[in-house]
Amino acid sequence: MKDGYIKVAAGTPAIRVADCEFNREQIAAMIAQAYKQGARLLVLPELCITGYTCGDLFLQDVLLNGAMDALLWLVEVTKEIPICTVVGMPIVIDCKLYNVGVFFGQGVIYGMVPKTYIPNYSEFYEARHFSRGPETVRIIRIGNQEVPFGTNIVFGVSEMPELMIACELCEDLWAPMPPSTRHALSGATVICNLSASDELAAKERYRRELISNQSARLLSAYIYADAGEGESTTDLVFSGHNMIYENGILLAESKRFESGLIVSEIDVKKLTAERQRKNTFEIIPAEDYFVVEFSLPMEETVLTREVSKTPFIPQDDLTRNERCEEIFMLQALGLKKRLLHTGCQHAFVGLSGGLDSTLALLVTVKAYDLIGLERLNIHGITMPGYGTTDRTYQNALNMAKTLGISLQEISIVKAVDQHFADIGHDKKVHDVTYENAQARERTQILMDLANQTNGLVVGTGDLSELALGWATYNGDHMSMYGVNASIPKTLVRHLVRYVADTSEDAGLKKTLYDVLDTPVSPELLPPENGEISQKTEDLVGPYELHDFFLYYVMRFGYAPSKVYRLACYAFGTDYDKDTILTWLKKFYYRFFSQQFKRSCVPDGPKVGSVALSPRGDLRMPSDACVNLWIKELEMIV
Repeated sequence: MKDGYIKVAAGTPAIRVADCEFNREQIAAMIAQAYKQGARLLVLPELCITGYTCGDLFLQDVLLNGAMDALLWLVEVTKEIPICTVVGMPIVIDCKLYNVGVFFGQGVIYGMVPKTYIPNYSEFYEARHFSRGPETVRIIRIGNQEVPFGTNIVFGVSEMPELMIACELCEDLWAPMPPSTRHALSGATVICNLSASDELAAKERYRRELISNQSARLLSAYIYADAGEGESTTDLVFSGHNMIYENGILLAESKRFESGLIVSEIDVKKLTAERQRKNTFEIIPAEDYFVVEFSLPMEETVLTREVSKTPFIPQDDLTRNERCEEIFMLQALGLKKRLLHTGCQHAFVGLSGGLDSTLALLVTVKAYDLIGLERLNIHGITMPGYGTTDRTYQNALNMAKTLGISLQEISIVKAVDQHFADIGHDKKVHDVTYENAQARERTQILMDLANQTNGLVVGTGDLSELALGWATYNGDHMSMYGVNASIPKTLVRHLVRYVADTSEDAGLKKTLYDVLDTPVSPELLPPENGEISQKTEDLVGPYELHDFFLYYVMRFGYAPSKVYRLACYAFGTDYDKDTILTWLKKFYYRFFSQQFKRSCVPDGPKVGSVALSPRGDLRMPSDACVNLWIKELEMIV
């Protein structure tokens, strides 16, 4: 449960209808199996102690007494296992029969939650037997224990305040106002659903979408356990379709028509971080809610869930292509609006032959095509300097030619030489002044050219560079509209590759693929043997790591130790832990120290959930101290 993770399970035991003694043995074995796999919360199907399909046998005392005996036996035989189990059974209270989910663990029955919505249609005629559960919580006696009973119960874990668990049963989720909505607004972060959903053609997809949507709307985890093998097939078939969701994302799903367990880890702190950021999600605990606290051992949960190395990029090819097309269009539409609003007919892009300027040019071309402007009004300006290599220079020329834009070459060497003479700087000293003077000269050229034609300078800098402050202040840091402002470096690469893969122009394809193979560099230092000598990732670290850090720091506000843990888990085969820690410290140092650059950046379109605009996404003081974050990293052994 360290770092907000808890391993959970949903299971479908192979039962026999009305054979409570057999069923309790299957349930006990599943509890032991779930615990062995590391789960600390196990959800089992609706009425699984008796079987959901008992029909009028629910009116027989023998069955009801057998169910209670089975529950008390389970509570006793699992008391040494530190796991919370939620199991379904029938129970009579004040001459009414209820369909309940029972929470128990470590020898204690924590509470009983009755079903709220009782179906009364064709295949599910539960109204013949069961009553609607009351919201008001009362205390009943089960064996020698006093047990809370009612729908408005939230179960909290003492060791993890963010972990608040609530329950609804099957039909409750299908209702217009599911109890889980009320539970979540009263603080529940994890919803358990004990279900017996029969299988019909096409119902699987509907069920999946329903759970996904409810989990997303409630910013919650949702554990769904479905009845399956062993239920009567007199009229229906049950598939054991179990699912675990987290904020609308599927973490684990069972194969239908099989018994067994699915196990995954829920990140409760991620859920609470999401809720903190959305003021439309307002927790107002109802006065009639009853909170039951219990204890689970604090331990490090072994992760098995997928943690992508590239959280900004979808993993499957189809989704990735759709996402790239969508993002590319958002960038182009942002620039289109700015061009139309300003009345600018001309756009200027500094072409370096690198990834960022390539994407900026492609976006500009798309915007011009959308407006219906001549591509020749796009001015690609290549400005060779001390560090320019023939490879990048030729790629810039080839792109301009294949895309049909205007091209102008302006060497910055003489201008920078004069500038060094003016300020008394020795050009043999390759320091920050040497580098930044070149970047600022290029920006000045672009700005002045734009002024000559009432044009607009399109910025090329990306989100990763903004995060690290890897930009020359008032140099490449500045433009009139930054189309890449919310595109991290790893995504820039995929967007360019997407255009290359889908282009019908063989020449453009060839150039774009070569750009993709070129090391990332500002090319501000002289080449070595004609090759790029200044490789950005050798200086600031791998962009794939920095983008990973950026995502979890900005998207969820994770603590440095948790970001480090996730990075080690995701990149364990690529980097050793010391290397990851080194670059993570570098990330935090640069992220804090370079905020002054982000405090005054040009407009640019937001395309994803992480952006650094000072106007809406990151209101951070430029003189904030990084000490607390580094102190936590220094404690990592």
